[in-house]
Amino acid sequence: MNVLDFMWTHRAEMFQLTLEHLVMVGVSIAIATGIGLPLGIIMTRHTRLSRPIMTVANVVQTVPSLALFGFLIPLPFIGGIGARTAIVALVLYSLLPIIRNTFIGISGVDPAIREAGRGMGMTDAQLLWKVEIPLSLGVIFAGIRVATVIAVGVATIAAAIGAGGLGMYIFRGVSMVDSRVILAGAIPAAGLALIADFGLGAVERRFSKLLCVVLLCVSLVSCSHPDRIVVGSKNFTEQVILGELVAQQIERKTHLPVDRRLNLGGTLVCHDALIAGQIDTYVEYTGTALTAILKLPPSTDSRNVYEAVGSAYQSRFALEWTEQLGFNDTFAIIVRKDDAQRLGLKTISDAAPHTSKWVAGFGYEFMEREDGYPGLAKIYNLRFPAAPRVMDLGLTYKAAAEHQVDFIAGNSTDGLINALGLTVLEDDKHYFAPYDAAPVIRDAVVMKHPEVREALRQLGGKISDEQMRKMNYAVDGEHRDVKDVVRDFLDKN
Repeated sequence: MNVLDFMWTHRAEMFQLTLEHLVMVGVSIAIATGIGLPLGIIMTRHTRLSRPIMTVANVVQTVPSLALFGFLIPLPFIGGIGARTAIVALVLYSLLPIIRNTFIGISGVDPAIREAGRGMGMTDAQLLWKVEIPLSLGVIFAGIRVATVIAVGVATIAAAIGAGGLGMYIFRGVSMVDSRVILAGAIPAAGLALIADFGLGAVERRFSKLLCVVLLCVSLVSCSHPDRIVVGSKNFTEQVILGELVAQQIERKTHLPVDRRLNLGGTLVCHDALIAGQIDTYVEYTGTALTAILKLPPSTDSRNVYEAVGSAYQSRFALEWTEQLGFNDTFAIIVRKDDAQRLGLKTISDAAPHTSKWVAGFGYEFMEREDGYPGLAKIYNLRFPAAPRVMDLGLTYKAAAEHQVDFIAGNSTDGLINALGLTVLEDDKHYFAPYDAAPVIRDAVVMKHPEVREALRQLGGKISDEQMRKMNYAVDGEHRDVKDVVRDFLDKN
């Protein structure tokens, strides 16, 4: 199946993501115009304010988009995950061209024309609305066009915080190492940018007033918040599958509407979103909760870890750990199968003497976590010639298969391991803690919708290690649609 076939078979989802993308950009540009135009006008009346206003707008423009999203997530009212935070970021990025062009356009009006207006007895407000703005409208609209093109591009990054849009395909494609899915998001996004650039040029000439009405209507429509269950997930294949599994289970058993916020960032993004009530449930792993969230020392006792995180989450966060799904997705140290056979490697201890000649590649979380790389290197005395390369977790598998790195840390149930000719080394010193997966849900949701809790209980013990590995392979290796894979699993189990 090529990219066009993929886009056609997923046309309903593509339409929804494109609509989300357009709404996000439209609302952002409307708000940015509402802020930027007055600021630009103020600068023409009070020139001493022009330098600080432009300085702030320039500084915001230089902040990398992912970093800006990271700064905004913890903030109250305007932060968190979802479209609200994305719109705030897009507004900030859109301000500079609108403010600058408004200032330049109005300042560029011929002084003789202003004097003629004053000579006719016009007030300052009349001069602004009847002379200066009409004469500078082309320059001002050019600023809005530039801001719109920028917003279309930056909005693809917003998928990292659950805002939806075409970036969902790009992030999903990266995690699945599937260029078709990446192109399915990138091509429409590039098309929207071109349409925005050329289309707004025509609107500028003929329909500028109509555009304002459309953007206002979009803003009002986006303010609706229907009651629904919001399911989240982290940003790798297994988590997307589990998020879809929980969503379909709730839809089947309760008939409540479900809002999917899949492919969010890492553990802390999902956990903070759950505490803030921006998502209602997502699947977490006991070992991750113990070490990354609760900051407790790793343990190898599966039952004790489950009980410890369940008790702590209930008392500290008002969150409930539901029944475990049945599989243990512990960390796995992975090398190429050819290397393992050639060097006779079966355990991590076998591989340790060879690391002085290897390049390591790890995901962001593994480099930072207490049960990640620092402890692993110490326990097994790993000595790489250079610092490990840090990259997206999904890319580490492909990098290893293509000999760009030699030693990676993945997930033991990942389908890419077999698909890309890789093999897992045994953790012979039992360094990694158990990572039993289970949905975590807010108490408030359980109280309001006990049928959702019952639906999650029915998932308890349903997925074995082998079943999870097969579902991961179906998505990563066979490039099947996540929804179809989950639907087949629920139909058979």
